[in-house]
Amino acid sequence: MSRNRCVIVVGAQWGDEGKGKIVDLLAERFEWIARYQGGHNAGHTVVIEGRQFILQLIPCGILRPGCRAAIGNGVVIDPEALVKEIDMLAQAGIDVSGKLFVSPRAHVILPYHRMIELAAESAPGRVKIGTTSRGIGPTYEDKMGRRGLRIIDLYDRPLLRSHIENAVAEKNAIAQALYQAQPLDAGKMYENYVALSDRIRPLVQDVSLLLNEAARRGESIMLEGAQGTLLDIDHGTYPFVTSSSTTAGGACIGTGLAPTRISGVLGVSKAYTTRVGGGPFPSEETGAAGDLLRSRGREFGSVTGRPRRVGWLDIPLLKYAVEINGIDSLIITKLDVLDTLKEIPICVGYRLDGKETQVVPATVHELERLEPVYDVRPGWNSATEGVTRYEQLPQAAREYLEHVGQLVGADIGLISTGPERNQSIVVANSKLAELVDARQVMARG
Repeated sequence: MSRNRCVIVVGAQWGDEGKGKIVDLLAERFEWIARYQGGHNAGHTVVIEGRQFILQLIPCGILRPGCRAAIGNGVVIDPEALVKEIDMLAQAGIDVSGKLFVSPRAHVILPYHRMIELAAESAPGRVKIGTTSRGIGPTYEDKMGRRGLRIIDLYDRPLLRSHIENAVAEKNAIAQALYQAQPLDAGKMYENYVALSDRIRPLVQDVSLLLNEAARRGESIMLEGAQGTLLDIDHGTYPFVTSSSTTAGGACIGTGLAPTRISGVLGVSKAYTTRVGGGPFPSEETGAAGDLLRSRGREFGSVTGRPRRVGWLDIPLLKYAVEINGIDSLIITKLDVLDTLKEIPICVGYRLDGKETQVVPATVHELERLEPVYDVRPGWNSATEGVTRYEQLPQAAREYLEHVGQLVGADIGLISTGPERNQSIVVANSKLAELVDARQVMARG
């Protein structure tokens, strides 16, 4: 691995695109995998020889023996969730010592963040965003308000005690006055966070320094985000978004890796579309076809268990994601979910107040009024699950994929045909194959 390769893997929809499997699959071609944003509200599911791993904070590369994993400064960390994940991996025989590194600049989720978010989301008259109520949003609020607590601050005990006491007094007053929530105990919180911080102390190192030094040595790095493009705080379907920068631009901010190090961007999209929680969804399918997609795709949240909303592939939204991320190559997951359909609609545009458009509006009010315009493609009505060679796919499936690539202006570099590592197809001569040096990836996947 002498050639310097720094690749970003980004979700091209509303998250849940299957990035966990993809990052795990490609991780053997990289020496470092770094997470750059989000918290433990996003779960990456990886299946290895029938065994399922759900990773909420730790990058999927931890499952590869020769790979080092880093949690960047852009991630918000619940120390209790991180310790539970470390213990889960230990029970599976995976020791993170010397393989996992946590940025001292990452901000910390505390119990009062969860209290405030849960109370606010449940308040009468409040617009329901559909959060997981794990404290992610309030932690980012405190970060941007310059009143947050960082990982490094956990080890300044007087500072930690003072911060918790002052913050708990303030948050208890707010929660009681606005939401009638039960108060939290600052003393118990301090003791718990001291114990948790001792557990993760050996992992705390300057991730930005580690990654830039690795890049200078010519080591290969993959940067992975949580959620997807359409949940980005700036570029997503605001206000029904997450609280961080999920797009490729957030990768450098969230790790400290210099932008000039980046070699390319890979976008992950399902062969159809899903989203969780509230917000506009132009191509949503609420009938029997939607139930079929949800059932065949097992569309339930890996962290929350919530059923996902489902719909047809939305080309304008996917093209938008390709543009703002600079996606070089698309990865299509869950192609096999479409196997039984005789016809497959693709949303190729919209009608807004009677006028046709392919522009994704900036306001939620316009997004909610969009009527999808469909191009109905023939289905292949035969099994693709487990297929590992492109030429073995049914002709109609290949035509579907090629049509999607042409419409969005990016090549299709990899196709996932099932949850296991080896249920995948790397497309020869694609930009992805070049970026990740993937010629041998399937032979060893």
